[in-house]
Amino acid sequence: MENSRHNEFFLPLLLCIILPIIFMLTTNIKILRKTFSFILQNSFLQSFVTIFISIILEALPFIIIGVFLSSLIQVFISEETLSRIIPKNIVLGILSAATIGLIFPVCDCAIVPIVRRLLKKGLPLPIGITFMLSVPIINPVVLTSTYYAFLSNPHAPLIRAVAGWISAVLIGFIINKLDKSKTKQAKLHEILFNERVYMPKNNPIVTSNHNHEHHKCSCGHVHHEEEKFSALTLVHVLDHVSLELQDVGRFVIMGAFLSALMQTFIPRKYILSIGHGNISSIIVMMILAYVLCVCSETDAFIARTFVNQFTNGSIVAFLIFGPMIDIKNTLMLCETFNLKFVFKLVSIIIVVCFLIGLAFNFVKIPL
Repeated sequence: MENSRHNEFFLPLLLCIILPIIFMLTTNIKILRKTFSFILQNSFLQSFVTIFISIILEALPFIIIGVFLSSLIQVFISEETLSRIIPKNIVLGILSAATIGLIFPVCDCAIVPIVRRLLKKGLPLPIGITFMLSVPIINPVVLTSTYYAFLSNPHAPLIRAVAGWISAVLIGFIINKLDKSKTKQAKLHEILFNERVYMPKNNPIVTSNHNHEHHKCSCGHVHHEEEKFSALTLVHVLDHVSLELQDVGRFVIMGAFLSALMQTFIPRKYILSIGHGNISSIIVMMILAYVLCVCSETDAFIARTFVNQFTNGSIVAFLIFGPMIDIKNTLMLCETFNLKFVFKLVSIIIVVCFLIGLAFNFVKIPL
């Protein structure tokens, strides 16, 4: 217990110490030039470092804003609140769930456990799946980061939002059509594991009998009523922020690294030969989105580096496919749903996102 208390204060404190150090180092160019002069003398390494650092620095503010808002929502907004807001009627529910991310900007790293608990509280399966797929795309932080990533094209956030909304709605209706013959109880019993729900590392495993309404928090932490309006609320929020930054940060760094590596060391003619194919470009960018596991608040900065090298449809597919499903989210889904349902859902997401990307390739909307 004492160790848990220590971690609650230590992680936010560590975060507050590390971020200023990173900022000071990255803004002091003179120190960097002296320390890494051997890099600056090599044109390939210089290009690699420039692309890598620029992606990280541009993405960093949106990572912090995104995880902070997501943490606030997880601490203060209960599943009951979301369940009351979303209509239970399938058509209205799917349309509402696809749009509600504008009010509740939850990161894709936290969306799977939230949806599981909503389903167990009675939210229809197609509505829950639509909510899970759309919220990481249709949310103000993601759309703002997309705007800043594609400053040369102010329509990019709208293109991403429309493509993501249409994809989520289509997948929701497909899930509804495929499972229409079964009752709600039978579907939930078939697809949901009864006892386990995935939670981020360092969080306790939550069982179905746990009461999630302590402190209006949907995170799995144990809170006490007497702490409801105390200063410990801030500690809980900061604890969420630090945990999410740990989960998100490593994937952003990995994504920036691979993007810079591809841009620098793979000959341009090979990239263009793949990137200009209407089908091959979409396949490559979807595979990249699945493998990179980049948070939806920052993936636009990586996608932008492929503009003019890959087709516009492949960029759109990258921007909608990655937030919906990647390696990280697949593992979370496997912890929450049975493998048959996960395979079916992932297959539907792949087909829908591919077709959306293909449609944008033929429409020729510039990015």
